[in-house]
Amino acid sequence: MKKINGYPIEKVVRVGMGELKLASPPQILSAILGSCVGVVVYDEEKKIAGMAHVMLPRILKNERIARVEMKAYPGKYATYAVPVLVKELRKNGAISIKAKIAGGANMFPELHNAVLDVGAENVAAVKKLLEDLGIPVVAEDVGGNRGRSVFFDPETAVMTVRIGPGESYNI
Repeated sequence: MKKINGYPIEKVVRVGMGELKLASPPQILSAILGSCVGVVVYDEEKKIAGMAHVMLPRILKNERIARVEMKAYPGKYATYAVPVLVKELRKNGAISIKAKIAGGANMFPELHNAVLDVGAENVAAVKKLLEDLGIPVVAEDVGGNRGRSVFFDPETAVMTVRIGPGESYNI
């Protein structure tokens, strides 16, 4: 049986860039992140979770074009993804919602300046939106200059973060 990070491959729900997906046991949410932020909102009691793979903090171009994009990629912009993710979770019975976030790396530190640190901007936008919605961020693994793979298990509410081969930990 093929496995990803110890999980049977058929149970892993991959959340690609700009996507937003929900899962419940025995499913596991997963994403590969660089400067993007994986936002997981979940209800421990109901054992339901959702993940948005946020690419940008806000709409940075023509809003009409962005609206078309958001239909195909609802997780692309933090300002759209976070409220939609919470709304979808509530629609599916979640009441006591918490969040865990990961990612937001500065993938090009040699070019680092305030304008190019999209990762930090993504993290700040996600945190502000969750705060505005009254959702506590109970764990995070953000920043740095290395990408990560994340796996969230709605059964246990554990997020496993993997940075490179053999280096993983739970938050």
